[in-house]
Amino acid sequence: MSDHFMKKNHTGAAPMLCTATLLALPALAQQASPAAQPETLTITATRQAYQGDFKRLETPQAEQTIDAETLRASGAVDLNQALALSATVARQNNFGGLWNAFAIRGFVGDENLPSNYLVNGFNAGRGFGGPRDLSGIESVEVLKGPRAALFGRGEPGGTVNLVTKRPTFKTAGELRLSAGSFDTYRADADWTAPLSDSLAVRFVGYTEDAGSFRNTVETSKRGASPSIAWRISPQSNLVYELEYSQQKIPFDRGVLALNGQLGRIPESRFLGEPGDGPLKTDVQGHQLEFQHDFTKDWSALLGLTTRRTSLEGFSTEAELATNRQRLLVDGQTLTRQRRFRDYDADYQVLRAEINGRFKLGGLQHRVIFGLDSDRFENDQVFLRARAPTLASNPTLAQQQAINIFNPVYGSYTLPTPTPLTNRVETQQSTGLFLQDQINLSDRVQLRVGARYDNYKQTLNNRANGQALTQKEARVSPQLGLVFRADPSLSLYATYGENFRPLSGVDARGNGFTPNQSTAVEAGAKFSFGGIDGTVALFQVRQKNILVADDPSALTLAAIGQAKSRGIEIDLQGEIANGFSIWASYAYVDAKTTNIFNDANFGVPVPAGTPLLNVPKQSLSLQLVKSMTLAGRGLQLGGGLVHVGKRAGEFTTNFKLPAYTLARAFAAYEITKTTTLRLDVDNVFDETYYTNSFSTLWVQPGTPRSLRLSAAFKF
Repeated sequence: MSDHFMKKNHTGAAPMLCTATLLALPALAQQASPAAQPETLTITATRQAYQGDFKRLETPQAEQTIDAETLRASGAVDLNQALALSATVARQNNFGGLWNAFAIRGFVGDENLPSNYLVNGFNAGRGFGGPRDLSGIESVEVLKGPRAALFGRGEPGGTVNLVTKRPTFKTAGELRLSAGSFDTYRADADWTAPLSDSLAVRFVGYTEDAGSFRNTVETSKRGASPSIAWRISPQSNLVYELEYSQQKIPFDRGVLALNGQLGRIPESRFLGEPGDGPLKTDVQGHQLEFQHDFTKDWSALLGLTTRRTSLEGFSTEAELATNRQRLLVDGQTLTRQRRFRDYDADYQVLRAEINGRFKLGGLQHRVIFGLDSDRFENDQVFLRARAPTLASNPTLAQQQAINIFNPVYGSYTLPTPTPLTNRVETQQSTGLFLQDQINLSDRVQLRVGARYDNYKQTLNNRANGQALTQKEARVSPQLGLVFRADPSLSLYATYGENFRPLSGVDARGNGFTPNQSTAVEAGAKFSFGGIDGTVALFQVRQKNILVADDPSALTLAAIGQAKSRGIEIDLQGEIANGFSIWASYAYVDAKTTNIFNDANFGVPVPAGTPLLNVPKQSLSLQLVKSMTLAGRGLQLGGGLVHVGKRAGEFTTNFKLPAYTLARAFAAYEITKTTTLRLDVDNVFDETYYTNSFSTLWVQPGTPRSLRLSAAFKF
């Protein structure tokens, strides 16, 4: 078809490296001295990058840590399910199920790329590795508000950081097998052990094959994340982690709302072409972290990561242009277009930081300072076969048409897409950061910080041979104040700024001014009676949003503005003996603040228009009771997720309805090493829709489903 279809294969080295790591374990184990093995020492790389050594009540920003126990109780196996526990996070257009997309405090990043998230402080959401599985993840951190003063450029509303499972010096293992509705089968393995008194390893892997409530949609995914930790000395640790995964996922834009009305076709109806086959995604990543403690007050953390991802395959999707869409004429014939994507991304980061404390002028200072350098390459080849306009009276074959009430797949020969996009974008950045938290008194702490970023963007359009380079330098400040009212209560206020580079060029071929956001936040944190809680008020303003400056040509300009404000209440802990709670509530009012033309359809958007897929009110609640039955452990629990009504299409009054989902689970230890568990999701079988981009791209939620699993410890 085209030499664009034959791009380089990036996946071969990962299985070889993973295999080599595992084959090396027996030889290393032979060198171990069992008598010298400590029994409880754990290597975890001790400190998360960029975050320093601060207690929860000392941090002047709202944060949520969804730990392993909470994740297990919720039954979450992927990032979307985990983030449903945080009411401040809203699902966004997920690119046909091929990536994670979310808004924090109402704001999302580039809608044409996955939402960025971090893994151990390293950027990992960039690229095209498919939706993130939680295999190998110990906890999920939702770090709210701008974080550019330390992390650098990122999402405007906050940051999600995944903390990985690391080797320990205590041998432990678990095999978990599960089977569920829609022919879903999954296996997870997790094993860690010491190889000597200074060396430990861990292997985490998973495999899943699943059908779906969506007709013809089947997925498969595999992954492994082996790691090794070396305690070089009592003061120095070195940890290496590999990430490898492959996924096969049919591209699925969901259902549609006919004349703005949902439910006219079943939620199970697939409107693509099964003959396209699945899209394939691959990930190969490496992380290396070294920590050295100079003294009890000073330490250094060095890190290096490389991550390579790819996405490739065909899709058939509903046509959004009104002058080509026959459904708008006859109410039953959906015009579609066929697409081919071959996306590759490479990402490398090198970072170094120093953490320490000292006294100056009678005041204690706790500082984090360092530098980092990263390079991100985004290589995209995109081909498309599109129907002519309705005015030219195209045939059904030219429209790749399908009857939404009586779909017949494979009615036409699948057309050959032709080139549309062929470009590579390279982003390079070097940053310097400094944060100082000063104890002004026994009760008052002041946090000041700033980061300087020197950024370079290169766009190489291989289709026309044009190239563009632009440079930016940005300073991102942060200022925070903490008042310790008593040992269990602190009040705080903070101000921060954030920026995020924008991809592409304007009508004159110039790059865009970066997206800029500023935020203020005030709140209270407390720990009373086993409950940790946070109440936060916030306001975030964003400018330089990409919009259309010429609706006829759909050329873009960075001139849009929006504002988000609201309140969050987060609680977690033990409310009674063996009775734990997780509760998260958010009220978010996110709207545009100036008049502009929408970037996708070119139609006017008035000031005060609600942002897409962002509900005003959201709630997540989980209750778990732990007890004994016949001398064995028994857990009973359940939860509720409520998502309010929200905009389903940015340019019209189409709304996605509110929904409330209930889930329940029971887990029983039938032996000391074997646990059986039953999960029931969407207990009352509610019909709901998680997100949309237009009335023709609406993602339905999963009906009631059951999952039975057995966990074997060894």
